[in-house]
Amino acid sequence: MRGKPIRLRDFIEDDDGWLYAVSTYDNKERVGCLLRYVPDSHGNRVNAAGDHYRKVDFQESFDLIGREKPEYLDLLHRVPIQDVRRILKPEEEIPRIYGRDHRIHALMSIFQLPPGTLGCTGSFLCGLENAESDIDLVVYGRQWFHAQEILQYATLKGRLPAITEEIWKKIYEKRKPEISFEEFLIHEKRKWNRGQIGHTYFDLLFTRSYKALNPLPSGRGEVKGPRLIEARVTDASLAHDSPAVYRVEHGEISRVLSFTHTYSGQALGGERIQARGICERHGDELWLIVGTTREARGEYIRSLTLLGEE
Repeated sequence: MRGKPIRLRDFIEDDDGWLYAVSTYDNKERVGCLLRYVPDSHGNRVNAAGDHYRKVDFQESFDLIGREKPEYLDLLHRVPIQDVRRILKPEEEIPRIYGRDHRIHALMSIFQLPPGTLGCTGSFLCGLENAESDIDLVVYGRQWFHAQEILQYATLKGRLPAITEEIWKKIYEKRKPEISFEEFLIHEKRKWNRGQIGHTYFDLLFTRSYKALNPLPSGRGEVKGPRLIEARVTDASLAHDSPAVYRVEHGEISRVLSFTHTYSGQALGGERIQARGICERHGDELWLIVGTTREARGEYIRSLTLLGEE
């Protein structure tokens, strides 16, 4: 398939009209993704053409793939590139999206970033949003850090409201993290990767630029078992990516990776962290993986420096 590479936070459509959220960068031959929407005449999501869809949750997506398209089944869903009928790219579709939603139009006027560096993914990208849909903005490469600064400035200056306690509790309940609400809030409030517009919250999601894809292998390594470690973060430059990557100074572990958005941006370079996850061998390195299940039960990252526990 010619054109720009398929990358994280794009959506793809297969020959049956099933819509998948792209979840990896290594998509040359088989696209790593997660099934999100399927055509359904009784579905409550309707696109501009009047086609009905329904949203499928995590478990149902794997059940459907396992039953209907087992050849796609893997740690994620792996759709062969020849089965991809259409690619939806957030940065290309954003003019159509903000043209039909006043909230996203308002956000575009605040985040005045260069063309091609800001987009919108999720249900809005698919044209299947409803009144309850959250907004998932995508910012590419270094511009993400500029957007982070803009969000902080706009909130502190009153152009955007501060996220309410009610919304924070909604996010906490959705994420179901293995840390207390108080600790969750301490970490989240300094990230500046979430904001609120009206009664809707939005995320600022990081994705690498086309020039800097260089994907890590997304397959599972040799599993060594659960580990709890404390380590010093030496590089957090990809801490908002997916997976979030923290290079660490530790006697055995070289990196901590988070596959759940809950722990993206959880620590800064130089901070000491406590992390619990599953240790895997990748080549001659040991990595600690956080988010080995959908809700990351028993797995977490805490910044001991931020919490004053160092």
